[in-house]
Amino acid sequence: MNRWLALIPLAVLAALAALFVGWSLKRDPAFKPDALVGQTIPETVLPLLSGDQAGPGNLDLKTAGVGRPMLVNVFASWCAPCRIEHPKLLALKARGVAVVGIAYKDEPVAARAFLDELGDPYSMVLVDREGRAGLDLGISGVPETFAVDAMGRITAKQSGPLLDDADIDRLVASMQAPPRPAPTKR
Repeated sequence: MNRWLALIPLAVLAALAALFVGWSLKRDPAFKPDALVGQTIPETVLPLLSGDQAGPGNLDLKTAGVGRPMLVNVFASWCAPCRIEHPKLLALKARGVAVVGIAYKDEPVAARAFLDELGDPYSMVLVDREGRAGLDLGISGVPETFAVDAMGRITAKQSGPLLDDADIDRLVASMQAPPRPAPTKR
C-alpha cells in the first residue's frame, strides 16, 4: 500500500505535464495581448528627462502628443534589444514622426548616456524609475512601442524591438486619423 502512495505525486506531475504540453500545442505563438489598443492612453504623470536629471518638470503621458499623433516607445539603457531598434527610431525622427520615449526602470544618468552614445530620436523623454507607466500600459518587457492618434487613442502596439519596416509602417499608418467628413448644412 505504501508503494502505491509514493506513485501518486508522480502521477499528478505526469498529468500536469500532459496538460501543459496540450495547452502549448494549441496556443498561437504569434498572439500578443494588446489590451489597450482602441482605448485612450492612460493618464500617467512622469518627470521629464532634463539633461541627466529627472525633472523639475512633470508631464502627463496623455498630453505628451499635444493633439498630434505620436509613437510612445518604452526603452531602457540596460536593454540590448533597445540598442538594436535604435537606428529605426532615428529614421522615424528623420521622417518627422514624433516619438516620445519612456525610460523604464532606468536611472536618468544612464538614460542620458544611452541617448548621448546612440543619438536621441525622441521629441521628449519621460523617466519611469519605479515602472508605474509600465504597469499602466501593461507592458511585458522592453522595448514596446504604442501608436497613439491625435485624440490620444492607442491604435496599435509592437511588443519587442522595431526591426521590420512593415511593422513600423503599420504603426505609423495606424496613428493617422481618418479624414473627417465635412459638416453639412441642415
